[in-house]
Amino acid sequence: MIVLKFGGTSVGNATNIKKVATIVNSCQQPKIVVLSAVAGTTNALVAINDLIRDSKQQEAINTVNALEQLYFELADELYESEYHQQSALTFVKNSFEYLRSLTTHIENEKTILAQGEIISTNLFQIYQNEQNNNSKLISALDFMSIDTHSEPDNESIKQKLASILNTEKGYNTYITQGYICRNSNDEIDNLKRGGSDYTASLIGAAINAEEIQIWTDIDGMHNNDPRYVENTFSIDEMSFDEAAELAYFGAKILHPQSIIPAQKNNIPVWLKNTFSPEDKGTLICNGSTPTGVRAIAAKDGITAIKIKSYRMLMAYGFLKRIFEVFEKYQTAIDMITTSEVAVSITIDNTVHLAKILEELNDFGKVEYDTNMSIICLAGNFAQSEKGISAQVINCLKDIPLRMISYGGSNYNLSVLVSSEDKIKALKLLNSGLFANQQLLNEVMN
Repeated sequence: MIVLKFGGTSVGNATNIKKVATIVNSCQQPKIVVLSAVAGTTNALVAINDLIRDSKQQEAINTVNALEQLYFELADELYESEYHQQSALTFVKNSFEYLRSLTTHIENEKTILAQGEIISTNLFQIYQNEQNNNSKLISALDFMSIDTHSEPDNESIKQKLASILNTEKGYNTYITQGYICRNSNDEIDNLKRGGSDYTASLIGAAINAEEIQIWTDIDGMHNNDPRYVENTFSIDEMSFDEAAELAYFGAKILHPQSIIPAQKNNIPVWLKNTFSPEDKGTLICNGSTPTGVRAIAAKDGITAIKIKSYRMLMAYGFLKRIFEVFEKYQTAIDMITTSEVAVSITIDNTVHLAKILEELNDFGKVEYDTNMSIICLAGNFAQSEKGISAQVINCLKDIPLRMISYGGSNYNLSVLVSSEDKIKALKLLNSGLFANQQLLNEVMN
């Protein structure tokens, strides 16, 4: 059995949903299909939650009504038979009537956010029925769960999903929701933004899938960000470690945590393009990969903090006390560099920044910079490979570097720059590190 996940853009309109159905039904292997909400839906549901919280009930209802109209139009375009169209329209009406009933007050914001995936999967199943395809809709709320620490309850997921599949035999395709789950109190919850990738990987691990396919609107993992850099190219194969670094540091094609269950269970992950399914895409696996820089990603919204203190000199326990401040405010650290009398760190969560800075002042002089970007260069940086760091620094000789992190991992070299310099830095790295590969790709194509 395999797992296929399709993101919001892939199910963004009637035409795209039909493309997804073609891909799903052309695959003869038994499979579980994980769907995100229709593109734009989750943002609208977040806005509805915000309006309810601000006691703007009528505006919330207006937003619900506007979103409902978009789904009426989707149903009109998607189905050919009057029976299935009416079935879909009835489901949409009931779903949005339920949403309107939630606008009086918020009992659980996650309940509203869950409606996007619930609607998209039901509409897809109705389309499958219309096309006489052998599929079954199963609810992620019946098997996907997180524990008291908001971590996936893997054993529970495995047992509950196995029970469902054993009960619902005779289907070649099972449709389910990404993103949504239940928490330890049996309340509706979610795996946070991008969580549909995570869902797919967790399901893959639970059923020991042969492979996991992540279908998006990009033909695999690119060597650089195609939004800012011209002449990027997709990478045929990369390691789990390389992909994990890129996902965490800004590659939008993949959710950062989604690699972990697949890697632990040695399940290959394919990144494929819904709109160009014939493209090879990128295979992520435990195979060997070439040394050197393989790909680049950038993460924005970074704040750099430097603490300088001569009390740090030859002192043990100093860093521990600094890290305890960030632990106290549940703020993760991305990069860290140290000298004899100073330590610099970066964070991307500034909710408690003022309190963190206040407490850090007790340790020494504190300086901080906002509007920074981490540029992550992922690859296989074997110790025997010489000159990689020199190549990177030489490419960026005209860019002020705030921090450099190298050696903490064999798969990551990161630099911190002002966000104003990010695009220029990405382009310089692309031309300096991948020029030969680009020429080879042009010749081969």
